[in-house]
Amino acid sequence: MINLDDRFHSYLAGTKQFCIDGTCEKVRTYGFHSSDDQTVDGFYVVTDNHKLVYNLQEQCISCEAL
Repeated sequence: MINLDDRFHSYLAGTKQFCIDGTCEKVRTYGFHSSDDQTVDGFYVVTDNHKLVYNLQEQCISCEAL
C-alpha cells in the first residue's frame, strides 16, 4: 500500500508545492479513493484549484478544476 503521509505530508506542513501543468499549487488535503466504498482503488490530492485522482499504479486518472 502507498504511504500517503510519507509522500504528501511535507506538502501540507512546509513550503513545498504540487505542480500541475507547470503551475505550482499548495496541497490542501489528500487521501485514499474508493469507487465502491469497500476497496481502495487509488488516492486523491486536492490543491488550491484542482482535485486529482490516481490509481494504485500512481497514474493520474482524473483532474478536475475546483
